[in-house]
Amino acid sequence: MTETGQTGQPGEHLLLDRALIEEAAKKSGLLWVRGTEGAVALWHLWHDGAVCLVGGGPGEQPLPGLAEGGTATVTVRSKDKGGRLVSFDAHVSELAPHSEAWQSAVEELKGKRLNAPDADTMTERWARECRVLRLEPSGSATERPGAMPDDSGAAAPVPTPATTRRPIPAALPRLLFGRRGPKRALRNR
Repeated sequence: MTETGQTGQPGEHLLLDRALIEEAAKKSGLLWVRGTEGAVALWHLWHDGAVCLVGGGPGEQPLPGLAEGGTATVTVRSKDKGGRLVSFDAHVSELAPHSEAWQSAVEELKGKRLNAPDADTMTERWARECRVLRLEPSGSATERPGAMPDDSGAAAPVPTPATTRRPIPAALPRLLFGRRGPKRALRNR
């Protein structure tokens, strides 16, 4: 038995992880990428063995902390439940504008870009003002079904004076449901 509980060759768990990563990334339109400046949710495309995304320019998604040659942690959500399905470390590389790899990725990305104000000239704008990144999995999945951490992974809310928790006013139920009380008010409607 291997460390994932599967029987077979020692490298089989890596192949299973890669298959899970690819399938999850293909099905989910959103993933979380943690670079050097924290995690951000990004739309993406699975293309040629890696996650490809575009951003960093005006009107496009931000790409904070994703430097070429660096690494990032990618978390893919389940399309069904919306929760974390698989996480993996990835090598980040930027595709050179108008290169063969860039053209191939951009052809696919432009089809997934929703509500683009300049759909006809979008690829030229991406070449001038944006970055097209390729996040290629490096190694096995760090989190997968059967090997998830106990913590939720949720970030703590940002402190703000705008959020306060106080008891509801005593008169609110009477204002909402009238003098009869909640059960009678709902039955008589």
